[in-house]
Amino acid sequence: MNELAKELNDVLDKSVVSSFLSPLGRRMYFPKGIVAQSAEAGEKAKKYNATVGLATKGGEPMHLSDIYSRFEEGVYQPKEIFNYAPGGGDKALRALWKEEMIKKNPSLEGKSFSSPLVTSGLTHAISIAAQMFIAEGDEVVCPDLFWDNYDLIFTDLVDAKIIPFDFFKDGGFNIDGMKKALLSARKDTVRLILNFPNNPTGYTPTHEEAMMIVSALKEVAKEKKILVIVDDAYFGLFYENETEKQSLFTYLCDLDENIFAIKGDAATKEEMVWGFRIGFITYGGKGLTDEVYQALTNKTLGAIRCTVSNCDRPGQTLLLDAMKNGKHRDDDKDKLFKEMNLRYDIFKKELEKYKDSTLLRPYPFNSGYFMAFDTLGHSAEALRRYLLDEYGVGAVNIFDRTFRVAYCSVEPEKIKDLVALIYKAAGEIWT
Repeated sequence: MNELAKELNDVLDKSVVSSFLSPLGRRMYFPKGIVAQSAEAGEKAKKYNATVGLATKGGEPMHLSDIYSRFEEGVYQPKEIFNYAPGGGDKALRALWKEEMIKKNPSLEGKSFSSPLVTSGLTHAISIAAQMFIAEGDEVVCPDLFWDNYDLIFTDLVDAKIIPFDFFKDGGFNIDGMKKALLSARKDTVRLILNFPNNPTGYTPTHEEAMMIVSALKEVAKEKKILVIVDDAYFGLFYENETEKQSLFTYLCDLDENIFAIKGDAATKEEMVWGFRIGFITYGGKGLTDEVYQALTNKTLGAIRCTVSNCDRPGQTLLLDAMKNGKHRDDDKDKLFKEMNLRYDIFKKELEKYKDSTLLRPYPFNSGYFMAFDTLGHSAEALRRYLLDEYGVGAVNIFDRTFRVAYCSVEPEKIKDLVALIYKAAGEIWT
């Protein structure tokens, strides 16, 4: 094992984090190679900097004029578009994202947690967490209604075992089911992933439920060490007053010394820049020191370095500029929220017309981009294919029992017809 990895492990061995490091996680480190030496030279090499493999002329990256000309003249320098970004992301963007995390989650004020690191989308953040903190045979507790990419990441990528529990109980989040699943884990360590607003159901716990989740995790932490991955992909799209408006990470990052929390964010959704593939990964835990956070950062930088090397530079430049200087950013985000809220309201209203249906049952939903149906023993894949072939309507089958509808991509005036076609198709193939 590399000496740098050993040094980082020595730091992490003093904390709960050590209990979760996978063999790969223990081997990971950020090398003092080209990238580190280039960063140092960037600060000190005032005469000549012959470190990074980037062709320059006059101090700026050489570039294709056909690309640069697409940007408004004088707004961005070539280095802001064509240069490499630092491995952990633009420092100013990371700092600003942390500031905004606290604004959006006021209970984070004064709490200790790491500086967010830029990832290539939220999937990349979850993948890093899986590879570094979940090993072959480890158990990952997860509600049974989950994004299908979790299977690919946790089961196929790192060869862990997903332990599902029923998502809903009595019309709300199944806290007892979560607690029982955690306590049933074979080892004294257990992993949990929670995604709110949930994909595929579009459900977020109420504030009361969120506090009960926190309390349940505090109880489990008396018996087991828990790693909680908080997938906040659709954070902020909350449409009901009673819905919890802060990330669970806010409550978990200082809850108990036996709880290690990882927050995954997606600027892709929150800032309406889906194709930019910009995400963030942040660490928190009660009693974790700055030294521990730095060790975690260095291991994560290593994980980024040996996969994507670094993340998209022009996307980070444009996002940072919009967050700092954008004249229309707040208005545009407000318009998005109002539009999604409108579509949510229309969809909920239309579903009332079919409340007595025995073919499809909507799962509770109150947030995000989606809603989903329980197909009540019928094949969700059959419904998906029939709607696509007969009516030209696309939706998603998940595990052949859940039918997900992304109302975020359907105009408000079309939602009534969409809902009618879904129930019409279900009646045609199942009755």
